[in-house]
Amino acid sequence: MEAVLAALGRALEAGESAALVTIVAAHGSTPQRVGAKMLVFADGRTVGTIGGGCYEHDAFWKAREALKTRRAEMVHYELSDEIAEESGLICGGQMDVFIEPIEPAPRLYLIGGGHVGHQLGQVAPTVGFRLHVIDDRSKFANHERFPAAEEITVESPAEWAANAQIPASAFVVVLTRGHRQDFDVLRSLAGREFRYVGLIGSRAKVARLTEALLDAGVSPDWLRGLHAPIGLDIGAVTPEEIAVAILGELIAVRRGRAEAPESGLSLRWEAPTLKTEESR
Repeated sequence: MEAVLAALGRALEAGESAALVTIVAAHGSTPQRVGAKMLVFADGRTVGTIGGGCYEHDAFWKAREALKTRRAEMVHYELSDEIAEESGLICGGQMDVFIEPIEPAPRLYLIGGGHVGHQLGQVAPTVGFRLHVIDDRSKFANHERFPAAEEITVESPAEWAANAQIPASAFVVVLTRGHRQDFDVLRSLAGREFRYVGLIGSRAKVARLTEALLDAGVSPDWLRGLHAPIGLDIGAVTPEEIAVAILGELIAVRRGRAEAPESGLSLRWEAPTLKTEESR
């Protein structure tokens, strides 16, 4: 059990999800006692055991599925003579196994520390997001503006995005101050797996940028996962309201309640006006 819990701790610290499989009830002859645990990762790695055999194999695949659905499940096994013969185990009892997907506290990468980013950076940590801020302007990216941030990086957002090791479980919010930076950041992120990627802007701007990214060779499948325009449609106007709308969408995705994103892929590219947008 100690090895399983230690492996789970390391996984969560690294931003990796895992499914914890635990025997919660056992009656009769069973190969493991109540409390036995197995940890299952999305790539098929395991730590620990609940006794081996075909029922462990079944629990393994249910754990893999739980990582996709993010839903816990209680499974009942009748360790019949057929199972015993097939698995080589001498048992004939009953066993209940609880399969629980466990996710790390989500990392939120805030690319752009302007006014909207500042407001989002104040509220996101209060609901459990681990905040990382990236901006090329030190007057916007500093610990006075983002006291709850675990990490603040003053660097070109596109260069940072091209080289950063961002976990697949991360939430990425693109709030740079201009269309060109947005384009460069998204092109650097394209093709990589994230829990969430969102882009601020009007529908017209989003359509132009997604078409430009298509023309630059970015996969349509990846762009279909882009949440843009970002945030829930609550009629937000001020930076504070926009931050609430964005945070609402982040929570909805985290809890499995978000609808499929819209990305404006049906429109063709028009050259965007490259202008400074300090108000972000």
